[in-house]
Amino acid sequence: MKFQRSAPRVLIFSVAVVVIGMAVLSNRLFSGLTSAVEQDQFELIRALWSYNLTAAENRALERAELIAALPAVREAFAARDREGLLAQCAETFKRQKERYGVDQAQFHFPPAISFLRLHAPERHGDHQDQFRPMVVAVNRDRFSRKESAIAGTGPAIFGVTPVTDAAGEHIGSFELGMNFGPLLHALKAAYRLEMALFIEEQALRQLMFAEGLNPDFLTEENRRGKYIKFHSTNWALMKELVGEGDLSGPAEAQYTRSVLDLPYGVVLLTLYNNAGDPIGKVAMARDFSSSRAAAGRSLVWQGLLALSAIVLLAGMILIVVRGLLLRPLGMLSQQFVKLAEGRRDQPIAETETLCDEMKALAQAHEQPRTKPPLFAAATDKKASP
Repeated sequence: MKFQRSAPRVLIFSVAVVVIGMAVLSNRLFSGLTSAVEQDQFELIRALWSYNLTAAENRALERAELIAALPAVREAFAARDREGLLAQCAETFKRQKERYGVDQAQFHFPPAISFLRLHAPERHGDHQDQFRPMVVAVNRDRFSRKESAIAGTGPAIFGVTPVTDAAGEHIGSFELGMNFGPLLHALKAAYRLEMALFIEEQALRQLMFAEGLNPDFLTEENRRGKYIKFHSTNWALMKELVGEGDLSGPAEAQYTRSVLDLPYGVVLLTLYNNAGDPIGKVAMARDFSSSRAAAGRSLVWQGLLALSAIVLLAGMILIVVRGLLLRPLGMLSQQFVKLAEGRRDQPIAETETLCDEMKALAQAHEQPRTKPPLFAAATDKKASP
């Protein structure tokens, strides 16, 4: 084994192992940071939905309370003047529908008897006790409530408030429902979320039987297990991201899935009505390609840096071992060989360029070189009288 070959190999291999190990650890650390960033994105999606849904429920209730508090509305409702009540509210309902996504509004007599639907004035007098428990609760307890529920035109965000006459006597309730569609599109525009609303098919079928909901929703294209897609901001994408198995899972779920080589983070949340019963699920997806691309770029850069470090350190090892150690050591070895052969006429050149340890060897070489050989000294001694 030659030190000239084996020593640099061992050193370079050791450096390569250390650098690659550090690169792997660094990559795992960065991957952990990427996962933490994506987890924060999941939590942000949940928070955005919770905050905006609550805000939408508050807006629905505020608008319901404003309309129910109008003296002319209370007077017409107390007098059971359906035409007069419609005249008072029709224009307001039209503006609310055009601007804010309000798609249903209704006056009830206790416990939940429809008196006037502003969105369908021709239909009235039906009992909704079995389908609208929140309306029953408002007329029973006589204080306002808000919820996500399924009603006449489908799922909506409702605010329901009690209505009193001029004397303060309770006469019924008024509800105002806002379509989920504007909320979903507003979240997409503001936060780049793709969204889909899924409602349990059984509840929709009951509503169709009771109030004549449009049956066009109940198609195989929209069906996902026991759920029906009721609204989506991008159904072509969401139907690839959300399957029957995903919807049949736990009440809340999160996962990542790729569509057309683009990774998406998906959050599934269950919608509940005021009684705490699940009525459907909302799916929210966000493009995770930026964080994944950053992780990919990091891996490439870490690989390049590791390779550069190995090449640079290998070069330094060769320079140090061969230039500062092996070359001077080879030169000193040749001088000692010459000294052993009796050639003393060649001193070591470039002594000043040697390191301190090599200088000591050079001095050890010069001492016997400059002294007469022991055999010659003994001969001279014998020859002398």
